[in-house]
Amino acid sequence: MQKTLDPTRTGREAGQLDHNLHKRIVGQAEAIEQVVNIYQTYLAGMNGPGRPVGNFLFLGPTGSGKTRMVEATAESLLGDARAVIKIDCAEFQHSHEIAKLIGSPPGYLGHRETHPLLSQEVLNQFHTEKVKLSFVLFDEIEKASDALWNLLLGILDKATLTLGDNRRVDFSRSMIFMTSNLGAAEMSALLNPNMGFSRSFAAPSEVLGDKLNSKIASAGLGAARKKFTPEFMNRLDKVVVFRSLGEAELRRILDLELAMVQRRLFTNSHGTPFLFKLTSSAKDFLLREGTDMKYGARHLKRSIERSLVYPMSNLIVTEQVRGGDLIRVDYDPELSRMNFVREAEGMPAYSMVEAAGVEVAALSNADAAGALMEQPRSTGARSTRK
Repeated sequence: MQKTLDPTRTGREAGQLDHNLHKRIVGQAEAIEQVVNIYQTYLAGMNGPGRPVGNFLFLGPTGSGKTRMVEATAESLLGDARAVIKIDCAEFQHSHEIAKLIGSPPGYLGHRETHPLLSQEVLNQFHTEKVKLSFVLFDEIEKASDALWNLLLGILDKATLTLGDNRRVDFSRSMIFMTSNLGAAEMSALLNPNMGFSRSFAAPSEVLGDKLNSKIASAGLGAARKKFTPEFMNRLDKVVVFRSLGEAELRRILDLELAMVQRRLFTNSHGTPFLFKLTSSAKDFLLREGTDMKYGARHLKRSIERSLVYPMSNLIVTEQVRGGDLIRVDYDPELSRMNFVREAEGMPAYSMVEAAGVEVAALSNADAAGALMEQPRSTGARSTRK
């Protein structure tokens, strides 16, 4: 019997992870593929014995989604984007600060009061019955001292860390992620608006693709090899350089961010869930204000907070909007600001869920919709006007 097999197929669980990541992460197909491949290897029991499940180094321009990739992976597998053990490496620029990670050894002052940040209990705190994986993020690894890099050598190679009191921590069920802005100056030079990428984002994403991103990848990898020792680089399973974001990617990110704002409105503490819809001109305004090739999606988030979230917060606290309202948000070019107009009121909860369910469901497993359905149905008794 001879039957050709297909080694490129993805299993059901890994396929679900791939699907979830593509819903949450925009423009980083290569990074998603690498994470999914490592996860499928783990599911098959074929990951290296005595090593972490995966060791990743994420490079790329700021605001391209490096940290968000880790959070989205945890959210997809564990149901919570905060189920990440995050180590801010800017806090470990001096060698003696390593004691915060592993605890002080016996004999040192305050030994019993020092609780290590990387104990076995901390690693296992987010495990579920179905998924027993830990996600450890060393953010901005280039800012850490050599002592932290040396500490990482043992974790990346043997999946073992010895604490100050000689207890051992097992990282064999952990995914280790490191992010870095190494090469940021070179990347910023490549993304200089004088090269043709202006705030009007006239250049399509294809122009931002192969040629520019290959240069960015070379700049990032070259900077990483200069900064880190060969022993460190050899212990990494995947080094991924994140792509810069073009117009098409930023438009998709805008829709995701607006859906997250809608979810916040559904679950706000004032108990006034309402629906908002942006016109095309309002979305174009947010993109114009939030597009900066140097700062990526973070600048877009600031634009949304400044032009949309802050004004809506004022409407909530001054009771100009009420639960069940439908608010249309438009852009007034003469006043250079957003206009907020109530188009309907008294919408029942299920109508708002149906109207916003597609976008909200793309971000979460209906937690926003569930919170909304718990709101009193009395708002449906009010008349609706258009």
